[in-house]
Amino acid sequence: MVYENPDGVKIGLEIHVQLNKLNTKMFCGCSTDYHDAEPNTHTCPVCLGLPGALPVLNREVVKAAIKVGLALEGEIAEETQFHRKNYFYPDLPRGFQTTQYDYPIVSTGKVVIEGEDGEHEVGIWRAHMEDDPGKLVHIGSIEKSKGVLIDYNRSGMPLIETVTAPDMRTPKEARRFLDKFRNILEYLDVFDGNLEGAMRMDANVSVYGGTRVEVKNISSHKGVEKALLYEIMRQKNVIRRGGEITQETRHFDEARGVTIGMRTKEEAEDYRYFREPDLMPMKVSDWIPGIKETLPELPDAKRSRFIEQYGIADMHAKALTSKIMLADFYEGVCKEATDPKQASTWIADVLLGELNYRDLVIASYDGSAIGCFNDKDHSITNSAKVSDMVELVALFTDGKISDRAAVEVIRTILDSEEEKTPTEIVEEKGLFKAEDDLVTKAVSEAIAENEAAVQDYLGGAEKSLNFLVGQVMKKTKGTADAKTAREMLVKELKG
Repeated sequence: MVYENPDGVKIGLEIHVQLNKLNTKMFCGCSTDYHDAEPNTHTCPVCLGLPGALPVLNREVVKAAIKVGLALEGEIAEETQFHRKNYFYPDLPRGFQTTQYDYPIVSTGKVVIEGEDGEHEVGIWRAHMEDDPGKLVHIGSIEKSKGVLIDYNRSGMPLIETVTAPDMRTPKEARRFLDKFRNILEYLDVFDGNLEGAMRMDANVSVYGGTRVEVKNISSHKGVEKALLYEIMRQKNVIRRGGEITQETRHFDEARGVTIGMRTKEEAEDYRYFREPDLMPMKVSDWIPGIKETLPELPDAKRSRFIEQYGIADMHAKALTSKIMLADFYEGVCKEATDPKQASTWIADVLLGELNYRDLVIASYDGSAIGCFNDKDHSITNSAKVSDMVELVALFTDGKISDRAAVEVIRTILDSEEEKTPTEIVEEKGLFKAEDDLVTKAVSEAIAENEAAVQDYLGGAEKSLNFLVGQVMKKTKGTADAKTAREMLVKELKG
């Protein structure tokens, strides 16, 4: 199937990623661990832009940028340098941002995503280093704010801005790109995506090959998808009414789900770029071979290895490698579990589904358990242990519990405040698989008590069999194996 893109939608992204796993800021020694600190307590003359303060480049930022570029299969510059991007804004006390202009550290590259018509390649135009401005805190909404507070703790945080080609054709593809991009960065261990402001996106979108509009400073992948859906609809409506699309920068109001015009779009010449006189050009070609050796196994390579090494399905391998912590957790289970295929099913299908249902995002893996971040209250919890999953797989493959009982065990582990092993949960809740005699008795009773369903099934209504299986499961309190119950019912009904 080839996706036709009937509205001629073109989407490009500019993604600002904070390298918040580095200990110090980009041009000074201030700590990057400011997220729970009082405002304006992680600052110094350099990140406040006080007169006479000179920047000293953190070399680890350059190494991380090269690492990202190599992971994106980009071309790394042999020599690179910084520029001043001049503009006035209250969160930028120097009056300029230190960034890169015509010699970015990374040029070209690509990321392969799951597109509307199969695998789809999104080109990378460039990735460059720059420092973060401070943070404006509006009192009220950005439209009707009664005042603005400024927190400079963020000022000087190292950023990598990555600019994609307009290769995405739907909001869903844009979200998939962001998921994959974040996944790669987490594999590289250069940032923690759960921290506020770790990743901020600008989305450029046009329809029918017309003028593009930029929606700026969106803080979530879901927000990007929603903003693009609204903006595409708005642009189509403007054109349908005979209007013209204006090249402008818009704000996305997440609460109302709408974009709001802010200003006309600036061009590069508006910023009067010039070379940063306080930072010398850098020759980094000698760094590249050594950094290349430190690259970890990346998501696509790990996915292929999982399929080959553990013999698991592609969809399971894709899910398990969607986060480095989840991939490590699975491999931790595989070291002890005798059936990697069963382990992949219970982790990728059931455990991951139950975590998503509870708004839990996997945030860590310490070798024995995964820790999760609660998207609602921002708490951290240990959600599942390797030993629990190994024990659960063994109970299931040994035929001691049914698939329904196994799901119940996983739900209990996630919801209970008490730490209990799968075996303890099975014993406490009476989830051991029912004896054959009990299932045989339940099958006979289900048939005898549901004459209408029996007749419907015998008349060709296959759905009625599901009802009868449900009755057997109910009578055995979920301890029967559903597949076995179905087979016994069919045998009994058809003779």
